Amino acid sequence: MRSGADRTEVRLTADEALRTRRSVRAFLPTPVARREVEQLLQLASRSPSGSNIQPWKVHVFSGAKRRQITRTILEAIDRGPREQYQREWNYYPQQWREPYLGRRRKIGWDMYGLLGIPKGDFEATERQRRQNYEFFGAPIGMMFTLEEDLEIGSWLDLGIFIGALATAARGRGLDTCAQAAFADFHTLIRPLLGIPDNQVVICGMALGHADEEAVVNRLVTERAPLSQYASFEGFEE
Repeated sequence: MRSGADRTEVRLTADEALRTRRSVRAFLPTPVARREVEQLLQLASRSPSGSNIQPWKVHVFSGAKRRQITRTILEAIDRGPREQYQREWNYYPQQWREPYLGRRRKIGWDMYGLLGIPKGDFEATERQRRQNYEFFGAPIGMMFTLEEDLEIGSWLDLGIFIGALATAARGRGLDTCAQAAFADFHTLIRPLLGIPDNQVVICGMALGHADEEAVVNRLVTERAPLSQYASFEGFEE
């Protein structure tokens, strides 16, 4: 595993950052300075929001605090039952249908195939799933929250902000993984980060330098062709 100590400053164009952004699931322990994280957040804060209300809240942590969050969640999982920990909102549809079900299954098959985890190997699947709560080894963790009385427009604003943050990070040679899995453990996370009861825990994020030698980072997710999601009218050829 490379230490990352010999890394030079990286600056990608916007196109390059968007094209190479991915969800990384194995990071190097190479530190990321607080000042660099602050700069990324300041860049992301230029994201559009309805009437410029800027509803996002970001809780950033590293070191002992990151390890404490990991330990608290994994200990809770070990005690069980896991079902007692549920997020306050629904991420996925209640009734799956195509093409969404097929896309979801494919990324799962592709990732576990790369890792050599066969279908039905629940023990290996759980080991990989637990990596979520270790931030996949990233040195920086984040939690994103919204005040609970805000409406769906603010959720949209937050999504744009998170996307901008991931792109800004990639533009500086860093990688990320947005993690909705943390929302299940909001009751454990709140006291550790001092998150008020009136804020909804939306998701977490791992931030750091990708371990390019990790097999899982070879995963390439497919994207639907333009014809499946966009329509054009009124253009003259």
